[in-house]
Amino acid sequence: MRERKYGRKYFPSISAAFSPGLGIHGAPYTSIAMEWSAIFTVIKHITQPQNVMWSIPVSQVFIANVSVCSSVFVAEHLKEKLEEYMARFIKVRIVRTKKREGLIRTRLLGASIAKGEVLTFLDSHCEVNVNWLPPLLNQIALNHKTIVCPMIDVIDHNHFGYEAQAGDAMRGAFDWEMYYKRIPIPPELQRTDPSDPFESPVMAGGLFAVNRKWFWDLGGYDPGLEIWGGEQYEISFKVWMCGGGMFDVPCSRVGHIYRKYVPYKVPSGTSLARNLKRVAETWMDEFAEYVYQRRPEYRHLSTGDISAQKELRKHLKCKDFKWFMAAVAWDVPKYFPPVEPPPASWGEIRNVAANLCVDSKHGGTGTELRLDICVKDGSERTWSHEQLFTFGWREDIRPGEPLHTRKFCFDAVSHSSPVTLYDCHGMKGNQHWSYRKDKTLFHPVSSSCIDCNPAEKKIFMNRCDPLSETQQWIFEHINMTVLEKFNSKKPSS
Repeated sequence: MRERKYGRKYFPSISAAFSPGLGIHGAPYTSIAMEWSAIFTVIKHITQPQNVMWSIPVSQVFIANVSVCSSVFVAEHLKEKLEEYMARFIKVRIVRTKKREGLIRTRLLGASIAKGEVLTFLDSHCEVNVNWLPPLLNQIALNHKTIVCPMIDVIDHNHFGYEAQAGDAMRGAFDWEMYYKRIPIPPELQRTDPSDPFESPVMAGGLFAVNRKWFWDLGGYDPGLEIWGGEQYEISFKVWMCGGGMFDVPCSRVGHIYRKYVPYKVPSGTSLARNLKRVAETWMDEFAEYVYQRRPEYRHLSTGDISAQKELRKHLKCKDFKWFMAAVAWDVPKYFPPVEPPPASWGEIRNVAANLCVDSKHGGTGTELRLDICVKDGSERTWSHEQLFTFGWREDIRPGEPLHTRKFCFDAVSHSSPVTLYDCHGMKGNQHWSYRKDKTLFHPVSSSCIDCNPAEKKIFMNRCDPLSETQQWIFEHINMTVLEKFNSKKPSS
């Protein structure tokens, strides 16, 4: 995954004992074995200079100890295999919890028994690449108040193929529903050498290294967070606001299996929502209101006692979240503004010829849009229909009403393709639309318009014909000021 110019680096600052650790809860034995085989292969490379591309004082890097924290739930047939596999390695300690503690508290347990100067947190379903470690340790050696994250590559769930994420090096960000996002590195932060580390407002969550003392100075993870979720924001906001920093390191590569299903039971309830509100109330100050506007159900959730976290923030003399948004995450509002500009149009989208409405049926990526009887024409609403859409400030069309849209967008790939839902990327392209005065929905990339076959209820792209009523669509609500602003940006052909 690295470019050739990454191949030779000199890291004179490295001198550290490190303690890798991971938590296991129902992970398949094959993925656990894959990760630890990879880790110890890399350790072998570090201790054998003739096999190392990095010029480092190898005697100064060693494993203090390795913590494998296993949840109470690991299938019985895996427990013995795990112990047999780990027995071949020195300094590996398996710690089992008596009850399910969840990722966050299990990581805290592992960190509490670690002895190394640097803690390294990993997921069980990942595999480290060659020489992943020295670039991380070097950055921490330069500034011990730095948290560093490797570049996370994608391991295919089915065949374990390995590739970089789309866009490769990008900054970690978030929207105001607290979904993790990736945004381009702005020109102001572009490096002369693309292999150099770069600042990132928030981490993806699972994979990072940190000076052990600094981790505990920051209070570790908030022990009041339950199971998993929100912890990446808590540690990210905390390190930036309390005197440290966070960097992504392109020379360090770790592959991660993005699973299509979770191989264990996820507890029911509101633990994720509670975690996010707890983080918002502790760290986000008045900006928490922007989260609640989009997640009104959070307003009535209990965060539990956060007095200790508030006191920690006061003790560390942390800056406020307004500073964080201005100094660290200043480019995030360009993609995810706290106060969204008004949409151009929203509500049902009714076809003139068919007098039927666009319906996405609550589908996900790959779902083809169809025509159906307009819900508002019927005697009652049915949950199977999804006929409310928003043509928003990004000039894409999403299911849902303003401020409560889903994360899927109308997408088309050619002048004859169906119109489908696809994960919104906010980069226009195939998801860029124009609603014109002749009521056509124009697709600039393919220079075509949305058309339909009323008899078959199909929706598809076709060459534009403004006289064809099958290509004419009526939005329920239109903000003409915004729409005219959209249409003035570029010529409509």
